[in-house]
Amino acid sequence: MAIFKPFRAVRPLDEFASQVAALPYDVMNSKEAAEMVKGKPYSFLHVDKAEIDLPEGTDLYSETVYLKAKENLEKLEKDGICKQDEECRFYIYRQVMNGRAQTGLVGCVSIDDYINNIIKKHELTRADKEADRINHVDYCDANTGPIFLAYRPNSRIATLISDWQKNNAPVYDFVTDDGIGNTVWVIDDENVTKEISSLFGGVDYLYIADGHHRAASAVRVGLKRREANPDFSGNEEFNFFLAVLFSCDELEIMDYNRVIKDLNGYSAEEFMKKVSEKFDIELYGNNAYKPEKLHSFGMLLGGKWYTLSAKEGSFNADDPVEALDVSILQNNLISPILGIDDPRTDKRIDFVGGIRGLSELERRASDDMCLAFSMYPTSLEELMAIADAGKIMPPKSTWFEPKLLSGLFIHKLS
Repeated sequence: MAIFKPFRAVRPLDEFASQVAALPYDVMNSKEAAEMVKGKPYSFLHVDKAEIDLPEGTDLYSETVYLKAKENLEKLEKDGICKQDEECRFYIYRQVMNGRAQTGLVGCVSIDDYINNIIKKHELTRADKEADRINHVDYCDANTGPIFLAYRPNSRIATLISDWQKNNAPVYDFVTDDGIGNTVWVIDDENVTKEISSLFGGVDYLYIADGHHRAASAVRVGLKRREANPDFSGNEEFNFFLAVLFSCDELEIMDYNRVIKDLNGYSAEEFMKKVSEKFDIELYGNNAYKPEKLHSFGMLLGGKWYTLSAKEGSFNADDPVEALDVSILQNNLISPILGIDDPRTDKRIDFVGGIRGLSELERRASDDMCLAFSMYPTSLEELMAIADAGKIMPPKSTWFEPKLLSGLFIHKLS
């Protein structure tokens, strides 16, 4: 059963929330981050990507960067921009994008639940990316970015969240430059807090939607602290990490599309003939095609859009990984025809999040690529089925929007 506990968040004073809040560290590079913080001295990117405050060319993984992150985090408190709450609280965090709202609960989850697979994963992590966040968490002595978790719908939890929103004023309510609304409530009723913890004690599993590297890193830091404190009780803050928990029916996964550099030596005619062995192909025309159902794909080649439908027998419908559209395309076309066996590392393939629209596929296909595929989005049910089966999703299977902002909630480890 899942452990979910309140904590004493370090968070911005109300008037500074919009100035501190920032997109997560992994959605932009250092140069982009440096541009984004111009005129924004309190932006949390000064903590999450502290290299922007160091000389150009500084090694991103040097101790200097992590020490600067620690310094910048401490400065937010010293300068009175952020303050730690006096009591342990849960927080409600609502985001609104294009009229669709997603509302989650902010608190801390257990590193033991992660280790024991109560918190389920669906992605592999990279050692270098883990090492970076391990150092960042360790030096800052804090979880600075929340993990995005999902749980199966629970009507009582939904009622508690809804009632609190109706009957209490938010502490933050602002819209970011990209038009996304962000609203936060503090739950300061001890009885409601206890009931929330109790209700999650009856939730069998939590699922990582986004933030596998941050979760793995937080757990490793917690284990490192346990080794340094062999008499630990289990109640220390380093035994827990920061998360926002959403009912899965609140969330939407966007399409994650593919662009390809070349046809692997085939002529267009030869390529189409090979594709037709596993897919039914129809000419769609000049307008972009966005798939409307599972196992269908849009393909852009030579300035024309085609629809592809996977033929019967081209995949194992009983295997939750093989039945994913990203797997069907990879296993029947991208790997055997285009020769791209490892999409994680092959430079001939790139990925375009659905937030950028199909016009970006058209731009790329006429610029640095020659072929594009539009995808039907992976569903939360597919994600959870794969996690329940203990399997791993193919790379670039899911794209969540909106992104959880960093800086609104910081969890200190000691």
